[in-house]
Amino acid sequence: MNDRFTEAPRPSHRLIPSQFPPIGLFDTVARASDLEAVMELVGWTNDRLVADRIRRLPEHEWVFGVPNASIVMAAFLHVAPGGMRFNGPDLGAWYGADNLKTAAAEVGHHLRREVLARGVATMARTYRSYSATLMGDYLDIRGEQRLRPDVYDGTSYTASQVLGEQVRSSGGAGILYDSVRLRGGVNIAAHRPKNIRDVVQADHFEISVFAADRRIDVRKLAA
Repeated sequence: MNDRFTEAPRPSHRLIPSQFPPIGLFDTVARASDLEAVMELVGWTNDRLVADRIRRLPEHEWVFGVPNASIVMAAFLHVAPGGMRFNGPDLGAWYGADNLKTAAAEVGHHLRREVLARGVATMARTYRSYSATLMGDYLDIRGEQRLRPDVYDGTSYTASQVLGEQVRSSGGAGILYDSVRLRGGVNIAAHRPKNIRDVVQADHFEISVFAADRRIDVRKLAA
């Protein structure tokens, strides 16, 4: 099997829960040498895992001094306990989608899992949308569900995390893949903070999901 590498869709889109407000720590720091001291001051390192994670990122990959740099760095430093599809728990990645519909399907899936875990009938959450330009050539595994069924597994991230961390350790930009949650949708896992450019916050959306069916309701909120 010959690997293919492709540019990411431009722009890409990402939805982040509004309950996590943007904190412009990295936006305003001018020197890498100041980052750890400022992180300590504002409490980013209260969770010692965050301090450990930034040391896992080579300093030349840190993003700071530009608008929404903190949003980028948070994706790598604040990580779900078990990791996500193409990253383990030690270091995060930036996940984007080709459009907002795909992004909503992805976050809606995880929100519905929360509904089922809590045993409630429905749940709604507000998200901020971001657009970004993802630079670099990405390992393109679109259309390879039959070749990589374990990577595309709908419930287990075991094999996909191994692949993602292999791409990261090899210096690769990340992975371009078919959405598991929306037929025809495209997702990107970007493993290099420096490749995430021109990040712009856009609209807010309320996303609602239901225990009884797989419907995802998306409502754009007034500015």
